[in-house]
Amino acid sequence: MKNFFFGFFIASLTLTSFYTPAEAVDLIHGENIFTANCSACHAGGNNVIMPEKTLKKDALANNQMNNVNAITYQVTNGKNAMPAFGGRLSDADITDVANFVLGQSESDWN
Repeated sequence: MKNFFFGFFIASLTLTSFYTPAEAVDLIHGENIFTANCSACHAGGNNVIMPEKTLKKDALANNQMNNVNAITYQVTNGKNAMPAFGGRLSDADITDVANFVLGQSESDWN
């Protein structure tokens, strides 16, 4: 039994050593930010302004937007009809919404 607890302690310590604060993402918060700021144009991962530029997995890949950094840049700076949210949302808000969007694209917005 003592070996079990020692092994559990070592495994827990190993797992927590890989965690860094930069990985702290709040997907629920990202969903809330998306709902409040993005869903008017991007409900369900669609795009009511430019229908070919959806937030679906294939469209994100085709537009080189299939990673958190690219989505974060787009949300922060805007482009074409999309406004910049850099002055309206915090960096943490934008990171959370970017992670939410990427995650939703992986699950086909289901």
